[in-house]
Amino acid sequence: MTDLMTGLAAAATDPTLLMLSFIGVMLGLVFGALPGISSTMALAVLLPFTYGMETPAAMMLMLGVFFASVYAGSISAILLRIPGTPGAMITLIDGNAMAKQGRAGEAMAFALVASLFGGVIGWIIMVTLAPVIATYALRFGSPEYAAVVFFGLVLVAYASSGDTLRGLAAGAIGLLIGVVGRDRITDVPRFTFGTAELQAGIDFIPLVIGIFGIAEVLSLLARRRADAVAGVPTMGQRSWPGWRALVPEIPTALRSSGIGAFVGAIPAAGSAVAVALAYSIEKRLSKHPQRFGTGTPKGVVAPEAANNACVGGSLIPMMTLGIPGDSITAVLIAVLLLHGLRPGPGLFESQPELIVTIYAAIFIAIIFTGLLAATVGLPLFRRVLALPQRVLLTGVLLLCLLGAFAVRNSIFDVWLAVFFGGVGFVFMRLGIPVLPLAFGAILGPILEENLRRTLLIHRDWMVFVERPISLTLIIISFIVLLGPPLATMLTRAAQRKTP
Repeated sequence: MTDLMTGLAAAATDPTLLMLSFIGVMLGLVFGALPGISSTMALAVLLPFTYGMETPAAMMLMLGVFFASVYAGSISAILLRIPGTPGAMITLIDGNAMAKQGRAGEAMAFALVASLFGGVIGWIIMVTLAPVIATYALRFGSPEYAAVVFFGLVLVAYASSGDTLRGLAAGAIGLLIGVVGRDRITDVPRFTFGTAELQAGIDFIPLVIGIFGIAEVLSLLARRRADAVAGVPTMGQRSWPGWRALVPEIPTALRSSGIGAFVGAIPAAGSAVAVALAYSIEKRLSKHPQRFGTGTPKGVVAPEAANNACVGGSLIPMMTLGIPGDSITAVLIAVLLLHGLRPGPGLFESQPELIVTIYAAIFIAIIFTGLLAATVGLPLFRRVLALPQRVLLTGVLLLCLLGAFAVRNSIFDVWLAVFFGGVGFVFMRLGIPVLPLAFGAILGPILEENLRRTLLIHRDWMVFVERPISLTLIIISFIVLLGPPLATMLTRAAQRKTP
């Protein structure tokens, strides 16, 4: 603890490190809020600029971008219904609903407070429990990874608006989208239709931009003029909720932060599973589950706290085992390798000062994110929402198209975004949730890879029930799937027997 406090004090008094962290947070807020620019993409773009830096300076910059961009993904999710990051896809359910009710400022404030709270809890867990959580996560093999992803898909289908059956159908379509491209094991092209652009698969960014952003614009344009005007979010008179509104959300933030830190420590699980799990648990525990999806603050607090707690959790396997917790920490591992360092247990012995610097970088990034978002971010977006509807919708559509093009500088990705915009629009008209489709496309390749690896190694499906962790996850998944229908059937049977 003494070394930690000394490291924090050293970083806080070093003007160069503070300036780099500040710049990183500003860039992270901009990149994270822009549709189509994910946290991973932001770090990858900035990676070349760390070549000439010292390792502590590079980590201060990159970790500032990391934390700020993870929070900023909620901004476009709430205001534009376009998640800036995969972890913000759950936030848009209630966050955008609040925005459409004229409570966009309140939703953004809840997201910011929950993000900072989750970030602090994740930081504390990272500092105090890193070896314990990493040891537990090391027990996960391919069967456990496959079970975790299946569990996440089930939770998303359950948590989405509409009935679970439609959510599962959308998730299945997403799984099919996820297998487009060359097979990683056999190198056989699948669903590519002879096009070179689909050989590498369908990129996640154009898909998300299409089904969330373009589809929403089309949905607004398809309504009557009066309805369309009502559909554009406004900040409302009240931006910051009072203490009476914040205090009841503390238990939700605590539970979700713990979930986010733990799931983040599981390699390859990522924030997508964490936010779905946190949201579903809060919906289960709530006395009014019907409010979820209609604009309840708990629907914003739970995923945002889990999402930002994942930052600390995902750094645990990176530092202690040298295993990336997600794609973002994979870029951070590249930063360390570029500077001649190999992350893992030996890093704690050979570079204890760097470990303390990483701890300090996350803590300082949390502080800067809170200050910049509260003083500059919220007032800035208040002015953005004051723009006329035609200007706002035109700007959103242009951002969508530019974001899709920026992924690989490809017109094909723009057409993909337009295509999925049409798919999302049709889904909305039919009452089918689009969220499971997006999660299926993200988690599908992970599920397939670990499922096939498990069967290649063990050559027996029974391995999933022979291992306690995977068996537990599968049982819980089927309880979530079959529980509501069985409960409905039992309730109807009891009503029939009642005279």
